[in-house]
Amino acid sequence: MTINSLRFEHLVRGYGGLPVLRGVSAAVASGETLLVTGDNGTGKSTLLRCLAGLLAPESGSIELTEDGTALGTGQRRSRVGYLSPELSFYEELTVAEIMRLFARLRRVEPHRADELVERVGLPSGRAGGALSSGMRQRLRWAWAMLHRPSVLLLDEPFQNLDPASEGLTRDMLNDHLEQGGMAVIASPAPLGLSNVATRLELAR
Repeated sequence: MTINSLRFEHLVRGYGGLPVLRGVSAAVASGETLLVTGDNGTGKSTLLRCLAGLLAPESGSIELTEDGTALGTGQRRSRVGYLSPELSFYEELTVAEIMRLFARLRRVEPHRADELVERVGLPSGRAGGALSSGMRQRLRWAWAMLHRPSVLLLDEPFQNLDPASEGLTRDMLNDHLEQGGMAVIASPAPLGLSNVATRLELAR
């Protein structure tokens, strides 16, 4: 099994001169979860966007290693699966078409997309615009895991899920960790997660 680690040190990021992240540091390794908590506005989502490569920190470092070898920025982005409440999909495409489209873009075999649609229990022929909020969240889970990422970055991962769907996605997370993956999860609440190696509390 490949031994991976994700480490970030002294990350600083603000918006319009207003500081949000103020020298934030933490690390997580294979099979572990880093839980990031804090009130709204403390920078949880900003941190995940920086780790995903969607935002550049103003200062500090982010390093993902595989068996002791540090990956470049592009390689790091390709190893990340990202889930956010803000992630939306093409409303006119069906669930199957959405997943197969992204499978092609990520150079993933089409059957992987079909397997994930089945696992999260979505109707493959339903249009993205006709999905309920809970179905959209399950589709975000399938999308994040499509390319078998080594790092899952999950922003409020159980939002809008009923108990059965939450149990399903918790099982998906546990499978990911058991296979040597890592997870960084942002949430206002602790969530009762297993495999939490580190907790990072952000404050205003």
